[in-house]
Amino acid sequence: MAERSFAEEVKKLRLGEGEVFSGEGILAITKALLESGVAYVAGYQGAPISHLMDVLADAQDILAENGIRFENSASEATAAATLAASVNYPLRGAVTFKATVGTNVASDALANLASGGVTGGALVIVGEDYGEGSSIMQERSHAFAMKSQIWMLDPRPNLPSIVDAVKHGFALSEASHTPVMLQVRIRACHVHGQFTASDNVKPSFTLKDALEQPQRDVDRIVLPPASFLHEQEKIRERWPAAVKYIQDHGLNEVFAEDTADVGILLQGGVYNTVLRALERLGMADIYGNSQVPLYVMNVAYPVVDDEVRRFCADKRAVLVIEEGQPNYIEQNIATILRQAGIAAALHGKDLLPVAGEYTAAVVKQGAQAFLERYGLIDVPAPVVPQQKVIPLVAEAKRPLNDSVHARPPGFCTGCPERPIFAAMKLVERELGPHHISADIGCHLFSILPPFNLGNTTMGYGLGAAGAAALNTNADKRAIAVMGDGGFWHNGLTSGIANAVFNRSNNLTIVVDNNYTSATGGQDILSSTATNPTRSTGHEIESAVRGVGVKWARTVSRTYDVAGMRDVLREALTTQEPGPKVVIAQSECMLNRQRREKPLVRKATSEGKRVVRERFGVDSDTCTGDHSCIRISGCPSLSIKPNPDPLRQDPVATVLDSCVGCGMCGEVSHAAVLCPSFYRAQIVSNPTRWDRLLERVRGRVIGWLQSAAARRRARLAF
Repeated sequence: MAERSFAEEVKKLRLGEGEVFSGEGILAITKALLESGVAYVAGYQGAPISHLMDVLADAQDILAENGIRFENSASEATAAATLAASVNYPLRGAVTFKATVGTNVASDALANLASGGVTGGALVIVGEDYGEGSSIMQERSHAFAMKSQIWMLDPRPNLPSIVDAVKHGFALSEASHTPVMLQVRIRACHVHGQFTASDNVKPSFTLKDALEQPQRDVDRIVLPPASFLHEQEKIRERWPAAVKYIQDHGLNEVFAEDTADVGILLQGGVYNTVLRALERLGMADIYGNSQVPLYVMNVAYPVVDDEVRRFCADKRAVLVIEEGQPNYIEQNIATILRQAGIAAALHGKDLLPVAGEYTAAVVKQGAQAFLERYGLIDVPAPVVPQQKVIPLVAEAKRPLNDSVHARPPGFCTGCPERPIFAAMKLVERELGPHHISADIGCHLFSILPPFNLGNTTMGYGLGAAGAAALNTNADKRAIAVMGDGGFWHNGLTSGIANAVFNRSNNLTIVVDNNYTSATGGQDILSSTATNPTRSTGHEIESAVRGVGVKWARTVSRTYDVAGMRDVLREALTTQEPGPKVVIAQSECMLNRQRREKPLVRKATSEGKRVVRERFGVDSDTCTGDHSCIRISGCPSLSIKPNPDPLRQDPVATVLDSCVGCGMCGEVSHAAVLCPSFYRAQIVSNPTRWDRLLERVRGRVIGWLQSAAARRRARLAF
């Protein structure tokens, strides 16, 4: 199941000419695709464009009505290669994935596509995951666009600009026979707004037409000598055609052109941030009217020389606001100005941070330094500090880091992956530490406290490949971890099949959550859910055995910590040669709670009997050792003051956020810790039988408690 449903929102995709569309950026992109006459769409989920895939999945009936083929691709490379349909045919196609990691995975297909060129419009929608909210290495897609001569659009983050960018992206691609990237940042994906809709357009040339009228042009295939000619064609034909289209249609925008003799050149994607910074400096109003000339590059690549020269010709100085490093755009503009002999002083990374996300505070600081230097705003007078009377006894303020413990990200409450790593810690007690090759996904949190497991991570589905070099005749084996999403994305071939081929003796643990949990719960080949449009239910163990793995075990309930520990111990000590694979299965608790909590609330409100399980800690039994917390790390496990006045150590306690997964009790049992954990059932709308049992239990427990109290009283005398 996906993280959320867009079943209601997708109804807006049927809006026609002149109607007002209100909604999220992701939904607006989908509507723009429909209005552009797209013939096929493919992609791979990942922040910040996971919801785009979810929207497309929920809108399949509308896509089918318009003759549009949609696919959840096996990987970003699969998605990019899908654009091959636009090489020989006038078919408009779009693919989407997370950048930059998705672009890296798709690089081979994109490079070949850009070399041979396209006939129909080919649009690559990349979710630019850069900045403080990112979960990946900090790189930019801009470098890839430059390398392969793929034009890159970076529209202003509002719905009309985004929709126009989609439509112009297809037209620009067709005009220059070049694939086009549409870069949408996190804020652009989730911005809300309005635009005036147009009618949905069915493709004039369909996929059926292409199959019935096959076309072949050997000059479009990347094979010498054609591949040598492609490079020349890019420069002599495609680039000029792209520049002409950009200029003819005014894709880049100029605001407040004659208001000052200095100016700012900026990427379209940071336009809102720049306007907010100028407004705080008193150089723009709340409606976005700037007092500083702005050249907004909705096309980040290629840079249009004529437009840059025209904007900078009468300026004393210009500031380039380009997020990320290296400063490709700034270098490009510097070359243009120097070659044209334009004397305007050029500023950029000298006044703004070299790297990192350009938030409003960061841009304000850089813009302020620029505007002060050239006299557009006054330099504030230095503040003379007044002498303060220091009290004789002053309490020293401690730094926040000294008074508040660090809280690293971790697994959700009840996460089925936590017991896997708790079991690994228990095995580590017996066999010693092992080298662990981690992978992309929720399981990567195991590298942080309390588990502190994991030595490296090399990419999605590359956990097993990351341990390939450590296949040797040592007494210990390397351990690799990957998720089910990474397994089907890349891991089966690059990890498992590679291990079989090279006779590896290492262990690979495949975490099977029933769907790609980390990207929002989308179905994959091994999903247990019945999907009406996809083939599911293909077991991971069958797949690994199919490529030659002999030793494979499936643990169907990861919360069985003792069982998980025993399987891992066997995998690390067995003398059977060849790679070992353990498939650890349990549904993602977060998605499970999303599904079950509304049902529980509904049943409770209807007066139906509902039973919920919760765990607790007996304060009288707890010793205050807290090994349960160190081995589990569950957010529901905490501490509270010891009720025994003769003991000082706080005791463990279970918070109300407990979801009843039972892991804490399982860990205590498997690790031979203490018997202080208990399980309780909370019954809503109890029946008469429930009430009778409760009264009987209460009386029996009360009698036992009073008997125990009498015995203690006798012993006291």
